[in-house]
Amino acid sequence: MRFQVLVAAVFWSGFVDSRKVRGISSSYKRFYKERKSFLCIDGSKIIPFEQVNDDYCDCEDGSDEPGTSACPRGRFYCTNLGFRPHYIPSSRVNDGICDCCDASDEYNSPAHCQNTCWNLGQKERAYVEGQMRTLDEGLRLKQQLIEEGVLLWREKQAQLRELQQVAEDLQIKLEEHRRRKHEAERLKEQTLKALEAGDSGLRHQNRTVTSIFQLLDSDKDGSITVDEVKAKVVLVHDEERLLSEDEALGLLGGGHQIDLTKFRRTLWDVLTRGDSVKIKDTPGSDDPHLEAADKAAEWEATNLKKVEEAYETVNMEISDLRKKLAIDYGTDWEFLFLNSQCYKLQVYEYIYTLCPFNQVTQKNTAGTEVSLGTWGMWAGTPKNQYSQMVYENGEPCWQGGSRTTTVTLTCGTETALRSVKEPSKCQYIMDFQTPVACQPVLKQRGVHSEL
Repeated sequence: MRFQVLVAAVFWSGFVDSRKVRGISSSYKRFYKERKSFLCIDGSKIIPFEQVNDDYCDCEDGSDEPGTSACPRGRFYCTNLGFRPHYIPSSRVNDGICDCCDASDEYNSPAHCQNTCWNLGQKERAYVEGQMRTLDEGLRLKQQLIEEGVLLWREKQAQLRELQQVAEDLQIKLEEHRRRKHEAERLKEQTLKALEAGDSGLRHQNRTVTSIFQLLDSDKDGSITVDEVKAKVVLVHDEERLLSEDEALGLLGGGHQIDLTKFRRTLWDVLTRGDSVKIKDTPGSDDPHLEAADKAAEWEATNLKKVEEAYETVNMEISDLRKKLAIDYGTDWEFLFLNSQCYKLQVYEYIYTLCPFNQVTQKNTAGTEVSLGTWGMWAGTPKNQYSQMVYENGEPCWQGGSRTTTVTLTCGTETALRSVKEPSKCQYIMDFQTPVACQPVLKQRGVHSEL
C-alpha cells in the first residue's frame, strides 16, 4: 500500500510539474514557481496556484493557461529544440494539427506528430551558412569595386581638368580666329570698294599682297612652290597654255619656292604690272585681288567654324561629366561602376532594361519601348539609404500620372536584374542584385542560441 501511495505521489508530482511548465519560455518560468497563489502577469488578479493550466481562463491576459486552449488571448510557447522557438495562439493547442515542430502543442490529442525540429534546423543552418558564404564573397567583391570606384573617380576628375584646360585653349583660339575673320572680311570690303572706285588695286598692294600669297599657297605651308605657280598663274595673252617649269622658276626668281618676303620682290611685282601673267580666273571674279581677299575671308570663316564646333563639343563633354560626377555614388564611390551600364531581364512578352543613374525602360515583342522612369534619388532607410533607388517621371499612364520604378538592391556575388513586378498599375518594383549592396553584419539572425 505504501509503495502504491509513493508511486501515485511521484506520478502526481510529475503531472503537476509538466502541467504547470508546459507552454512557457525559459524567460517566463520565474512566474510559475510552485507556491500557494499565482499573480496574473498583467497584475490584474491573484488566483490559487492550483488553477494554473486547469483548462479554465482566470486571468485577462491568459497567463494562467499557457499550456491549454482555455484563454482566447493566450499564447503557447513552442520550445522547438534544434530549430527556432516561437509562440502560437493557445487556440491551436490540442486541435489535432501539429503547429510546433517538436509536437509539444498536441500533448493531449489523437494527432500523431513527429519531431521535425532537427531536420528543419539542419536546413535552416545550411541556408544561413550559404547566405553567410554569399555575404563573405559579396563583401570581398565589394571591396574590389570600391577600389575600382576610387580610381575611376580620380580618372574622371583628371579628365574634367584636362577638358577644362582644352576649353580654355580653344577659347583663346576662338578669339584669335574671330579677329582674323573680322580682318579678312574688312580687307575684302576695302578691296571691293577700291575696285568699284576704278582702282586697279595697286594703291592697296601692301594690304592685298598677303591675300594673293595665301591664294597661291594652296597647301598653306607658308611658301609658294613651282607646282603651285603652274596651277594658279597663266599668261595674259594665252590663258589656256600651262606655264613651263622654266617659266614658273623665272617668276619665282630662280628658286623652287619662295616665302612672303621674297614673293613681294618677285612674283608680286610681275602680277601687279599685269602685262605678262595673271592669276587664273575663277567664276564670279575677274580681279585677282578681290579673289584673293574673298578666298582669305572664306578660309578664315571655315577655320573659325571648326574651332567653334570643337569648343562646343568640349563644353558639352564638360557639362555631361559634371552631371555624372554630381551623382551620389555611395560613401566610397562603390556604385560608380554602374554608371553607363545597362541590365536586361525578360518577363513574359516584355524586356525590361535598367540603366542605373539613367533610366528604366520596357519593350514589348513589337519593339515598342516605354519609359518607366528616369533617375531620381536614393530612397533607402536611414540606416542604409543606398538600399533603394527611385526612377520617376516615366511616360504618362492611361489613368493619369506618370510611370515610376522602385529598385531594391540586394546582396549577391554578381550584378544582375533579378525580378520585375507591377503591384499596381504603372508602379513597378525591381530586385537588383549586386555585391556593392552587401552590408557587414555581426551575426546572421536565424537559428536560436539554444541550438
